[in-house]
Amino acid sequence: MFRKLPFLLLSLSSLVLLSSCASSKRNGAAVPPGSVPSAMREFRAAWVATVANINWPSKPGLSTEEQQREAIELLDFLKNHNFNAVILQVRPQADALYQSALEPWSYYLTGQQGKAPEPYYDPLTYWTEAAHDRGLELHVWLNPYRAHHPSGGAVSDSSIVKRYPGLSLFLKDGYWWFDPSMKAVQDHSAAVVRDLVQRYDIDGVHFDDYFYPYREYNKGEDFPDSSSWAAYQASGGKLSRGDWRRQAVNDFIERVYKEVKAEKKHVKFGLSPFGMWRPGHPESIAGFDQYDVLYADAKLWLNKGWIDYFTPQLYWPISRETASFPVLLGWWEGENKKHRHLWPGISVSRDTTAGTREAINQIMVTRGMVPQSKGVVHWSISSVVKNPTLSKSLIEGVYRKPALVPPSPWLDKKEPRKPEVTTSISGEKVAVNWTHPEEKDVFRWVVYYQYGNNWNYQVLDRSARTLQLDRNLARIVPPAAQTTNAATATLIPLNRIRVSAVDRTGNESKVVEVELAK
Repeated sequence: MFRKLPFLLLSLSSLVLLSSCASSKRNGAAVPPGSVPSAMREFRAAWVATVANINWPSKPGLSTEEQQREAIELLDFLKNHNFNAVILQVRPQADALYQSALEPWSYYLTGQQGKAPEPYYDPLTYWTEAAHDRGLELHVWLNPYRAHHPSGGAVSDSSIVKRYPGLSLFLKDGYWWFDPSMKAVQDHSAAVVRDLVQRYDIDGVHFDDYFYPYREYNKGEDFPDSSSWAAYQASGGKLSRGDWRRQAVNDFIERVYKEVKAEKKHVKFGLSPFGMWRPGHPESIAGFDQYDVLYADAKLWLNKGWIDYFTPQLYWPISRETASFPVLLGWWEGENKKHRHLWPGISVSRDTTAGTREAINQIMVTRGMVPQSKGVVHWSISSVVKNPTLSKSLIEGVYRKPALVPPSPWLDKKEPRKPEVTTSISGEKVAVNWTHPEEKDVFRWVVYYQYGNNWNYQVLDRSARTLQLDRNLARIVPPAAQTTNAATATLIPLNRIRVSAVDRTGNESKVVEVELAK
Protein backbone atom coordinates (compact mmCIF):
# COMPACT_ATOMS: atom_id res chain seq x y z
CA MET A 1 0.00 0.00 0.00
CA PHE A 2 1.03 3.57 -0.53
CA ARG A 3 1.85 4.44 3.10
CA LYS A 4 3.18 7.84 4.02
CA LEU A 5 3.24 7.16 6.60
CA PRO A 6 -25.03 3.78 30.49
CA PHE A 7 -23.91 3.84 33.36
CA LEU A 8 -21.74 0.89 34.13
CA LEU A 9 -21.97 -1.24 37.23
CA LEU A 10 -19.02 -3.07 38.64
CA SER A 11 -17.75 -5.94 36.49
CA LEU A 12 -19.30 -9.36 36.67
CA SER A 13 -16.46 -10.46 38.89
CA SER A 14 -17.37 -7.73 41.41
CA LEU A 15 -18.34 -8.39 45.03
CA VAL A 16 -21.24 -10.87 45.24
CA LEU A 17 -23.03 -11.00 48.58
CA LEU A 18 -25.91 -13.39 47.97
CA SER A 19 -25.29 -16.98 49.05
CA SER A 20 -28.77 -18.53 48.79
CA CYS A 21 -29.19 -21.56 46.54
CA ALA A 22 -31.88 -21.90 43.92
CA SER A 23 -32.32 -23.44 40.52
CA SER A 24 -34.54 -22.59 37.56
CA LYS A 25 -34.68 -23.90 34.01
CA ARG A 26 -37.03 -22.37 31.52
CA ASN A 27 -37.27 -22.44 27.75
CA GLY A 28 -37.11 -18.96 26.28
CA ALA A 29 -39.78 -17.26 24.23
CA ALA A 30 -39.07 -15.23 21.13
CA VAL A 31 -39.02 -11.46 21.58
CA PRO A 32 -39.01 -8.99 18.66
CA PRO A 33 -35.51 -7.53 18.24
CA GLY A 34 -36.76 -3.94 18.41
CA SER A 35 -37.60 -4.34 22.10
CA VAL A 36 -34.06 -5.18 23.22
CA PRO A 37 -31.03 -2.94 23.71
CA SER A 38 -28.97 -3.44 20.56
CA ALA A 39 -25.33 -4.44 20.49
CA MET A 40 -23.17 -1.78 18.88
CA ARG A 41 -22.50 -2.11 15.14
CA GLU A 42 -19.07 -1.05 13.91
CA PHE A 43 -16.42 -2.51 11.62
CA ARG A 44 -13.11 -2.57 13.50
CA ALA A 45 -10.32 -3.99 11.40
CA ALA A 46 -6.57 -3.83 10.94
CA TRP A 47 -4.36 -4.60 7.96
CA VAL A 48 -1.69 -7.27 8.40
CA ALA A 49 0.95 -6.68 5.72
CA THR A 50 3.22 -9.52 4.65
CA VAL A 51 5.12 -7.73 1.87
CA ALA A 52 8.65 -6.99 3.07
CA ASN A 53 7.58 -8.74 6.32
CA ILE A 54 6.05 -5.47 7.54
CA ASN A 55 3.73 -7.12 10.07
CA TRP A 56 3.84 -10.91 9.68
CA PRO A 57 5.83 -13.06 9.72
CA SER A 58 8.49 -10.90 11.33
CA LYS A 59 11.10 -12.23 8.92
CA PRO A 60 11.39 -14.90 6.22
CA GLY A 61 12.37 -18.41 7.20
CA LEU A 62 10.77 -18.65 10.63
CA SER A 63 9.71 -22.13 11.68
CA THR A 64 6.08 -23.15 11.44
CA GLU A 65 5.81 -22.92 15.23
CA GLU A 66 7.23 -19.38 15.25
CA GLN A 67 4.96 -18.23 12.43
CA GLN A 68 1.91 -19.62 14.19
CA ARG A 69 2.92 -18.11 17.53
CA GLU A 70 3.27 -14.67 15.96
CA ALA A 71 -0.09 -15.06 14.21
CA ILE A 72 -1.86 -15.98 17.44
CA GLU A 73 -0.29 -13.02 19.26
CA LEU A 74 -1.72 -10.65 16.67
CA LEU A 75 -5.15 -12.30 16.63
CA ASP A 76 -5.32 -12.39 20.43
CA PHE A 77 -4.45 -8.70 20.51
CA LEU A 78 -7.31 -7.91 18.13
CA LYS A 79 -9.81 -10.00 20.10
CA ASN A 80 -8.69 -8.54 23.43
CA HIS A 81 -9.08 -4.99 22.08
CA ASN A 82 -12.58 -5.63 20.69
CA PHE A 83 -11.69 -5.61 17.00
CA ASN A 84 -13.91 -7.80 14.83
CA ALA A 85 -11.98 -8.23 11.56
CA VAL A 86 -8.48 -8.74 10.19
CA ILE A 87 -7.32 -8.05 6.62
CA LEU A 88 -4.43 -10.39 5.84
CA GLN A 89 -2.19 -9.88 2.81
CA VAL A 90 -1.99 -13.28 1.12
CA ARG A 91 -0.68 -12.31 -2.33
CA PRO A 92 2.04 -9.68 -1.95
CA GLN A 93 3.88 -10.19 -5.28
CA ALA A 94 2.08 -12.79 -7.41
CA ASP A 95 3.04 -15.40 -4.85
CA ALA A 96 0.97 -17.05 -2.16
CA LEU A 97 0.88 -17.32 1.61
CA TYR A 98 -1.33 -20.37 1.11
CA GLN A 99 -1.28 -23.58 -0.92
CA SER A 100 -1.85 -22.60 -4.54
CA ALA A 101 -1.67 -24.42 -7.85
CA LEU A 102 -1.61 -21.07 -9.65
CA GLU A 103 1.28 -19.25 -7.98
CA PRO A 104 4.37 -20.19 -5.94
CA TRP A 105 4.76 -20.11 -2.17
CA SER A 106 5.76 -16.65 -1.00
CA TYR A 107 9.34 -15.60 -0.41
CA TYR A 108 8.18 -13.77 2.72
CA LEU A 109 7.28 -17.07 4.39
CA THR A 110 10.38 -19.19 3.88
CA GLY A 111 12.95 -16.91 2.26
CA GLN A 112 12.75 -18.97 -0.92
CA GLN A 113 9.94 -18.47 -3.38
CA GLY A 114 8.24 -21.75 -4.18
CA LYS A 115 9.26 -23.43 -0.91
CA ALA A 116 6.48 -24.58 1.44
CA PRO A 117 6.63 -24.04 5.22
CA GLU A 118 8.34 -26.83 7.21
CA PRO A 119 6.73 -28.65 8.90
CA TYR A 120 3.99 -28.15 6.34
CA TYR A 121 0.87 -26.18 7.13
CA ASP A 122 -1.39 -23.88 5.16
CA PRO A 123 -1.06 -20.39 6.73
CA LEU A 124 -4.37 -19.13 5.33
CA THR A 125 -6.31 -22.09 6.72
CA TYR A 126 -4.58 -21.54 10.05
CA TRP A 127 -5.29 -17.79 10.12
CA THR A 128 -8.92 -18.25 9.04
CA GLU A 129 -9.77 -20.87 11.65
CA ALA A 130 -7.94 -18.99 14.42
CA ALA A 131 -9.63 -15.70 13.47
CA HIS A 132 -13.10 -17.28 13.40
CA ASP A 133 -12.46 -18.97 16.75
CA ARG A 134 -11.92 -15.45 18.13
CA GLY A 135 -14.98 -13.94 16.51
CA LEU A 136 -12.96 -12.10 13.86
CA GLU A 137 -13.79 -11.91 10.18
CA LEU A 138 -10.84 -12.85 7.92
CA HIS A 139 -10.48 -10.89 4.69
CA VAL A 140 -7.79 -11.83 2.17
CA TRP A 141 -5.84 -8.90 0.74
CA LEU A 142 -4.34 -9.26 -2.72
CA ASN A 143 -2.26 -7.08 -5.02
CA PRO A 144 -3.75 -7.83 -8.45
CA TYR A 145 -0.96 -6.32 -10.57
CA ARG A 146 2.34 -6.45 -8.65
CA ALA A 147 4.35 -9.34 -10.09
CA HIS A 148 7.58 -8.84 -8.12
CA HIS A 149 8.66 -6.56 -5.28
CA PRO A 150 12.30 -5.49 -4.84
CA SER A 151 12.28 -6.85 -1.28
CA GLY A 152 11.16 -10.29 -2.47
CA GLY A 153 14.54 -11.73 -3.35
CA ALA A 154 15.70 -12.56 -6.85
CA VAL A 155 13.19 -13.37 -9.55
CA SER A 156 13.13 -17.16 -9.21
CA ASP A 157 12.35 -19.81 -11.79
CA SER A 158 9.03 -20.38 -10.00
CA SER A 159 8.11 -16.69 -10.30
CA ILE A 160 5.14 -15.76 -12.46
CA VAL A 161 7.49 -13.30 -14.16
CA LYS A 162 9.39 -16.22 -15.67
CA ARG A 163 6.56 -18.72 -15.92
CA TYR A 164 4.46 -16.34 -18.00
CA PRO A 165 6.91 -14.12 -19.87
CA GLY A 166 5.34 -11.15 -21.58
CA LEU A 167 2.61 -10.56 -18.99
CA SER A 168 4.70 -8.30 -16.79
CA LEU A 169 7.00 -5.34 -17.42
CA PHE A 170 10.16 -4.31 -15.59
CA LEU A 171 10.15 -0.96 -13.80
CA LYS A 172 13.36 0.94 -13.16
CA ASP A 173 13.02 0.87 -9.36
CA GLY A 174 13.22 -2.93 -9.34
CA TYR A 175 9.57 -3.91 -9.61
CA TRP A 176 7.93 -6.19 -12.16
CA TRP A 177 4.35 -5.13 -12.92
CA PHE A 178 1.58 -6.95 -14.74
CA ASP A 179 0.18 -5.08 -17.76
CA PRO A 180 -3.44 -4.45 -16.65
CA SER A 181 -4.64 -4.06 -20.25
CA MET A 182 -3.82 -7.66 -21.19
CA LYS A 183 -6.66 -10.18 -21.12
CA ALA A 184 -4.27 -12.92 -19.99
CA VAL A 185 -3.34 -10.81 -16.94
CA GLN A 186 -6.98 -10.20 -16.09
CA ASP A 187 -7.79 -13.88 -16.53
CA HIS A 188 -4.92 -14.98 -14.29
CA SER A 189 -5.59 -12.55 -11.45
CA ALA A 190 -9.33 -13.27 -11.59
CA ALA A 191 -8.56 -17.00 -11.39
CA VAL A 192 -6.46 -16.38 -8.26
CA VAL A 193 -9.41 -14.62 -6.60
CA ARG A 194 -11.89 -17.35 -7.60
CA ASP A 195 -9.55 -20.03 -6.26
CA LEU A 196 -9.34 -18.32 -2.88
CA VAL A 197 -13.10 -17.85 -2.61
CA GLN A 198 -13.81 -21.44 -3.67
CA ARG A 199 -11.34 -23.19 -1.37
CA TYR A 200 -11.17 -21.08 1.80
CA ASP A 201 -13.79 -20.09 4.36
CA ILE A 202 -12.94 -16.40 4.08
CA ASP A 203 -15.22 -13.44 4.78
CA GLY A 204 -13.88 -10.94 2.27
CA VAL A 205 -11.57 -10.20 -0.67
CA HIS A 206 -9.67 -6.93 -0.53
CA PHE A 207 -7.61 -4.85 -2.99
CA ASP A 208 -5.60 -1.79 -1.98
CA ASP A 209 -4.43 1.26 -3.97
CA TYR A 210 -2.06 -0.43 -6.43
CA PHE A 211 -3.49 -0.49 -9.94
CA TYR A 212 -1.17 1.04 -12.53
CA PRO A 213 2.00 1.72 -10.54
CA TYR A 214 3.12 4.94 -8.89
CA ARG A 215 5.46 6.70 -11.29
CA GLU A 216 8.37 6.74 -8.85
CA TYR A 217 8.57 2.97 -9.32
CA ASN A 218 9.74 3.69 -12.86
CA LYS A 219 12.02 6.63 -11.97
CA GLY A 220 9.23 9.07 -12.78
CA GLU A 221 8.62 7.74 -16.27
CA ASP A 222 5.34 6.53 -17.73
CA PHE A 223 4.30 2.88 -17.54
CA PRO A 224 6.11 1.04 -20.38
CA ASP A 225 3.09 -0.48 -22.13
CA SER A 226 3.80 0.85 -25.63
CA SER A 227 3.41 -2.56 -27.25
CA SER A 228 -0.05 -3.14 -25.78
CA TRP A 229 -1.07 0.40 -26.65
CA ALA A 230 0.09 0.02 -30.24
CA ALA A 231 -1.80 -3.27 -30.56
CA TYR A 232 -4.96 -1.61 -29.25
CA GLN A 233 -4.67 1.21 -31.75
CA ALA A 234 -3.97 -1.23 -34.59
CA SER A 235 -7.16 -3.10 -33.71
CA GLY A 236 -9.16 0.06 -34.28
CA GLY A 237 -9.39 1.24 -30.65
CA LYS A 238 -10.57 4.84 -30.30
CA LEU A 239 -10.07 5.60 -26.59
CA SER A 240 -7.33 7.91 -25.37
CA ARG A 241 -4.44 6.14 -23.69
CA GLY A 242 -5.62 7.22 -20.24
CA ASP A 243 -9.21 6.13 -20.86
CA TRP A 244 -7.97 2.84 -22.33
CA ARG A 245 -5.98 2.13 -19.17
CA ARG A 246 -8.87 3.09 -16.90
CA GLN A 247 -11.25 0.93 -18.89
CA ALA A 248 -9.00 -2.09 -18.38
CA VAL A 249 -9.02 -1.60 -14.60
CA ASN A 250 -12.75 -0.83 -14.52
CA ASP A 251 -13.54 -4.04 -16.42
CA PHE A 252 -11.39 -6.06 -14.03
CA ILE A 253 -12.99 -4.59 -10.88
CA GLU A 254 -16.51 -5.25 -12.19
CA ARG A 255 -15.54 -8.77 -13.23
CA VAL A 256 -14.01 -9.67 -9.87
CA TYR A 257 -17.04 -8.39 -7.97
CA LYS A 258 -19.45 -10.45 -10.09
CA GLU A 259 -17.29 -13.57 -9.93
CA VAL A 260 -16.94 -13.40 -6.14
CA LYS A 261 -20.73 -13.16 -5.83
CA ALA A 262 -21.21 -16.05 -8.25
CA GLU A 263 -19.02 -18.26 -6.07
CA LYS A 264 -20.16 -17.21 -2.58
CA LYS A 265 -22.55 -14.31 -2.27
CA HIS A 266 -21.76 -13.68 1.41
CA VAL A 267 -18.06 -13.02 0.75
CA LYS A 268 -17.58 -9.25 0.76
CA PHE A 269 -15.46 -7.47 -1.84
CA GLY A 270 -13.61 -4.46 -0.47
CA LEU A 271 -11.46 -1.80 -2.09
CA SER A 272 -9.01 0.56 -0.43
CA PRO A 273 -7.99 3.19 -2.99
CA PHE A 274 -5.85 6.25 -2.46
CA GLY A 275 -7.86 8.67 -0.32
CA MET A 276 -8.28 11.38 -2.97
CA TRP A 277 -10.04 10.78 -6.25
CA ARG A 278 -8.80 13.92 -7.98
CA PRO A 279 -7.58 17.36 -6.82
CA GLY A 280 -10.49 19.77 -6.51
CA HIS A 281 -12.96 17.06 -5.49
CA PRO A 282 -14.13 18.59 -3.25
CA GLU A 283 -12.95 22.15 -3.88
CA SER A 284 -10.41 22.47 -1.05
CA ILE A 285 -8.59 19.24 -1.84
CA ALA A 286 -5.15 19.38 -3.45
CA GLY A 287 -2.58 16.65 -4.02
CA PHE A 288 -2.18 13.35 -5.81
CA ASP A 289 -4.41 12.45 -8.77
CA GLN A 290 -5.04 8.69 -8.71
CA TYR A 291 -7.44 8.97 -11.66
CA ASP A 292 -4.68 10.29 -13.89
CA VAL A 293 -1.63 8.48 -12.44
CA LEU A 294 -2.88 5.10 -11.21
CA TYR A 295 -5.70 5.05 -13.77
CA ALA A 296 -8.02 4.15 -10.91
CA ASP A 297 -11.53 5.60 -11.28
CA ALA A 298 -12.44 4.74 -7.68
CA LYS A 299 -15.44 7.08 -7.73
CA LEU A 300 -16.97 5.05 -10.54
CA TRP A 301 -16.59 1.78 -8.64
CA LEU A 302 -18.32 3.28 -5.62
CA ASN A 303 -21.05 4.90 -7.76
CA LYS A 304 -21.74 1.58 -9.51
CA GLY A 305 -21.73 -0.50 -6.32
CA TRP A 306 -19.03 -2.86 -7.59
CA ILE A 307 -17.91 -3.23 -3.99
CA ASP A 308 -19.44 -4.21 -0.66
CA TYR A 309 -17.22 -1.96 1.40
CA PHE A 310 -15.10 1.01 0.44
CA THR A 311 -12.02 1.95 2.46
CA PRO A 312 -10.35 5.07 1.04
CA GLN A 313 -6.95 5.61 2.62
CA LEU A 314 -7.67 8.83 4.49
CA TYR A 315 -4.27 9.13 6.12
CA TRP A 316 -4.45 12.87 6.79
CA PRO A 317 -5.40 14.78 9.94
CA ILE A 318 -8.77 16.37 10.55
CA SER A 319 -7.33 19.89 10.42
CA ARG A 320 -5.29 19.70 7.19
CA GLU A 321 -7.13 22.06 4.87
CA THR A 322 -5.98 20.59 1.54
CA ALA A 323 -6.40 16.96 2.65
CA SER A 324 -8.87 16.98 5.56
CA PHE A 325 -10.10 13.64 6.90
CA PRO A 326 -13.76 14.70 7.43
CA VAL A 327 -13.93 16.73 4.22
CA LEU A 328 -12.75 13.76 2.15
CA LEU A 329 -14.94 11.32 4.08
CA GLY A 330 -17.96 13.53 3.44
CA TRP A 331 -17.16 13.73 -0.26
CA TRP A 332 -16.85 9.96 -0.61
CA GLU A 333 -20.12 9.48 1.29
CA GLY A 334 -21.77 11.81 -1.21
CA GLU A 335 -20.59 9.48 -3.99
CA ASN A 336 -21.92 6.38 -2.20
CA LYS A 337 -24.93 6.07 -4.52
CA LYS A 338 -25.59 2.39 -3.79
CA HIS A 339 -25.29 2.78 0.01
CA ARG A 340 -22.41 0.39 0.49
CA HIS A 341 -20.27 0.31 3.63
CA LEU A 342 -17.87 3.26 3.86
CA TRP A 343 -15.16 2.31 6.32
CA PRO A 344 -12.16 4.65 5.87
CA GLY A 345 -8.57 3.60 6.39
CA ILE A 346 -6.81 5.61 9.11
CA SER A 347 -3.12 5.90 9.97
CA VAL A 348 -1.47 7.69 12.87
CA SER A 349 2.12 8.23 13.96
CA ARG A 350 3.41 5.93 16.66
CA ASP A 351 3.86 6.60 20.37
CA THR A 352 2.62 10.19 20.40
CA THR A 353 -0.25 11.69 22.33
CA ALA A 354 -1.14 13.73 19.27
CA GLY A 355 -1.39 10.59 17.18
CA THR A 356 -3.62 8.93 19.77
CA ARG A 357 -5.94 11.92 19.95
CA GLU A 358 -6.12 12.08 16.16
CA ALA A 359 -7.03 8.39 15.84
CA ILE A 360 -9.74 8.60 18.50
CA ASN A 361 -11.12 11.79 16.97
CA GLN A 362 -11.23 10.24 13.49
CA ILE A 363 -13.15 7.24 14.82
CA MET A 364 -15.64 9.60 16.48
CA VAL A 365 -15.94 11.70 13.32
CA THR A 366 -16.69 8.56 11.31
CA ARG A 367 -19.36 7.53 13.80
CA GLY A 368 -21.02 10.92 13.43
CA MET A 369 -20.73 11.26 9.66
CA VAL A 370 -21.58 7.69 8.63
CA PRO A 371 -23.83 6.52 11.49
CA GLN A 372 -25.73 3.96 9.42
CA SER A 373 -22.60 1.80 9.04
CA LYS A 374 -19.77 2.83 11.31
CA GLY A 375 -16.21 1.54 11.06
CA VAL A 376 -12.55 2.14 10.25
CA VAL A 377 -9.56 0.05 9.20
CA HIS A 378 -6.24 0.71 10.96
CA TRP A 379 -2.99 0.95 9.00
CA SER A 380 -1.42 -1.12 10.12
CA ILE A 381 -1.77 -3.58 12.97
CA SER A 382 1.71 -2.59 14.17
CA SER A 383 0.64 1.02 14.69
CA VAL A 384 -1.77 -0.26 17.34
CA VAL A 385 0.18 -3.23 18.74
CA LYS A 386 3.38 -1.20 19.10
CA ASN A 387 1.63 1.90 20.42
CA PRO A 388 0.57 1.13 24.01
CA THR A 389 -0.88 4.60 24.46
CA LEU A 390 -3.21 4.15 21.51
CA SER A 391 -4.14 0.54 22.27
CA LYS A 392 -4.97 1.49 25.88
CA SER A 393 -7.04 4.45 24.72
CA LEU A 394 -9.01 2.23 22.34
CA ILE A 395 -9.93 -0.50 24.81
CA GLU A 396 -10.67 1.96 27.62
CA GLY A 397 -12.58 4.32 25.36
CA VAL A 398 -14.10 3.96 21.90
CA TYR A 399 -13.61 0.17 21.73
CA ARG A 400 -14.57 -0.49 25.36
CA LYS A 401 -17.73 -2.31 24.35
CA PRO A 402 -17.59 -5.09 21.73
CA ALA A 403 -19.28 -4.50 18.39
CA LEU A 404 -20.82 -6.58 15.65
CA VAL A 405 -19.91 -6.04 12.01
CA PRO A 406 -22.71 -4.03 10.34
CA PRO A 407 -25.00 -6.18 8.17
CA SER A 408 -24.93 -6.14 4.35
CA PRO A 409 -28.62 -6.38 3.36
CA TRP A 410 -27.86 -6.36 -0.38
CA LEU A 411 -26.02 -9.66 0.17
CA ASP A 412 -28.36 -11.32 2.67
CA LYS A 413 -31.13 -9.94 4.86
CA LYS A 414 -32.57 -13.22 6.16
CA GLU A 415 -32.07 -13.41 9.90
CA PRO A 416 -30.92 -16.71 11.42
CA ARG A 417 -33.26 -18.81 13.53
CA LYS A 418 -33.38 -17.96 17.20
CA PRO A 419 -31.35 -20.04 19.69
CA GLU A 420 -32.82 -22.31 22.33
CA VAL A 421 -31.93 -21.01 25.80
CA THR A 422 -32.08 -22.35 29.34
CA THR A 423 -30.70 -21.08 32.63
CA SER A 424 -29.70 -22.75 35.86
CA ILE A 425 -29.17 -20.91 39.14
CA SER A 426 -26.84 -22.24 41.78
CA GLY A 427 -25.86 -20.13 44.75
CA GLU A 428 -24.14 -16.99 43.54
CA LYS A 429 -24.08 -17.88 39.83
CA VAL A 430 -26.47 -18.06 36.92
CA ALA A 431 -25.47 -20.30 34.03
CA VAL A 432 -26.92 -19.31 30.67
CA ASN A 433 -26.89 -22.19 28.18
CA TRP A 434 -27.98 -22.28 24.56
CA THR A 435 -28.09 -24.45 21.46
CA HIS A 436 -29.11 -23.72 17.89
CA PRO A 437 -30.96 -25.80 15.28
CA GLU A 438 -28.61 -24.58 12.50
CA GLU A 439 -25.24 -24.02 14.16
CA LYS A 440 -23.38 -23.65 10.85
CA ASP A 441 -25.42 -20.51 10.17
CA VAL A 442 -24.12 -18.80 13.34
CA PHE A 443 -20.91 -16.77 13.53
CA ARG A 444 -21.35 -15.03 16.90
CA TRP A 445 -23.74 -14.91 19.86
CA VAL A 446 -24.97 -11.94 21.88
CA VAL A 447 -26.03 -12.31 25.52
CA TYR A 448 -27.90 -9.29 26.89
CA TYR A 449 -28.45 -9.04 30.65
CA GLN A 450 -30.21 -6.60 32.96
CA TYR A 451 -29.10 -5.72 36.48
CA GLY A 452 -31.71 -3.50 38.11
CA ASN A 453 -32.74 -1.16 35.32
CA ASN A 454 -29.44 -1.27 33.47
CA TRP A 455 -28.74 -3.44 30.43
CA ASN A 456 -25.36 -4.63 29.22
CA TYR A 457 -24.22 -7.31 26.78
CA GLN A 458 -21.39 -9.60 25.77
CA VAL A 459 -20.56 -10.75 22.25
CA LEU A 460 -19.31 -14.34 22.24
CA ASP A 461 -17.48 -16.43 19.67
CA ARG A 462 -19.08 -19.16 17.58
CA SER A 463 -17.96 -22.02 19.85
CA ALA A 464 -19.50 -20.58 23.03
CA ARG A 465 -22.54 -22.39 24.43
CA THR A 466 -22.64 -21.09 28.01
CA LEU A 467 -22.00 -17.94 30.03
CA GLN A 468 -21.72 -17.55 33.79
CA LEU A 469 -23.29 -14.43 35.29
CA ASP A 470 -23.36 -13.22 38.88
CA ARG A 471 -26.76 -13.53 40.60
CA ASN A 472 -26.28 -10.07 42.10
CA LEU A 473 -23.85 -7.23 41.64
CA ALA A 474 -22.73 -4.86 44.33
CA ARG A 475 -22.87 -1.14 43.66
CA ILE A 476 -20.48 0.64 45.98
CA VAL A 477 -21.85 3.88 47.44
CA PRO A 478 -18.94 6.15 48.50
CA PRO A 479 -18.98 8.00 51.86
CA ALA A 480 -19.45 11.37 50.16
CA ALA A 481 -22.84 10.26 48.88
CA GLN A 482 -24.22 9.23 52.28
CA THR A 483 -24.17 10.16 55.98
CA THR A 484 -21.80 7.41 57.13
CA ASN A 485 -18.01 7.56 56.96
CA ALA A 486 -17.65 4.18 55.27
CA ALA A 487 -18.51 2.95 51.81
CA THR A 488 -21.51 0.66 51.61
CA ALA A 489 -22.68 -1.81 48.98
CA THR A 490 -26.14 -2.03 47.46
CA LEU A 491 -27.15 -5.30 45.85
CA ILE A 492 -28.35 -5.08 42.25
CA PRO A 493 -30.21 -8.25 41.15
CA LEU A 494 -29.96 -9.91 37.76
CA ASN A 495 -33.47 -9.56 36.33
CA ARG A 496 -33.53 -10.68 32.73
CA ILE A 497 -31.37 -12.42 30.14
CA ARG A 498 -31.75 -12.33 26.36
CA VAL A 499 -29.73 -14.31 23.81
CA SER A 500 -29.47 -13.93 20.03
CA ALA A 501 -27.56 -15.52 17.17
CA VAL A 502 -25.67 -13.56 14.49
CA ASP A 503 -24.88 -14.96 11.04
CA ARG A 504 -21.92 -14.46 8.68
CA THR A 505 -23.35 -11.32 7.07
CA GLY A 506 -24.24 -9.64 10.36
CA ASN A 507 -27.95 -10.49 10.57
CA GLU A 508 -29.15 -10.92 14.15
CA SER A 509 -31.91 -13.33 15.09
CA LYS A 510 -34.87 -12.57 17.28
CA VAL A 511 -33.79 -12.65 20.88
CA VAL A 512 -34.86 -15.32 23.32
CA GLU A 513 -35.67 -13.90 26.74
CA VAL A 514 -35.40 -15.68 30.08
CA GLU A 515 -36.89 -13.97 33.13
CA LEU A 516 -35.36 -15.39 36.26
CA ALA A 517 -37.52 -16.91 38.98
CA LYS A 518 -37.99 -14.61 41.95
